[in-house]
Amino acid sequence: MHYPIFSEYVSRVSDTYSLSPNELFIKSKRRDIVDARQLLYFLCSKTPIRIRYIQQYMKENGYEVGHSTIIHGIKRVEENESKKRFAEASIFLSSLPKKGFSLTLVNDLASSDV
Repeated sequence: MHYPIFSEYVSRVSDTYSLSPNELFIKSKRRDIVDARQLLYFLCSKTPIRIRYIQQYMKENGYEVGHSTIIHGIKRVEENESKKRFAEASIFLSSLPKKGFSLTLVNDLASSDV
């Protein structure tokens, strides 16, 4: 049910970070890949896709992730320290349809002074 939304987010997030969609699902701690995955978790949580489904979809694509890791990623996007790191995603976020969930928080983070 939510998989098409998840797939669309994977495509757009990978484009935003200039990654291939497969790079989101490799085991890597490279900063750009981690940031992209965390943004993916955040977007899915705002749809709302339950965390267990995010885990399932990630696993189906070859990347096993724990519940606490997803929660941490969502919080990182929301936190004050993440403003700079995720500011580049504001272009991506503004292109998403606002139907079904609010992007107010994300837009506020992207436009705030650091």
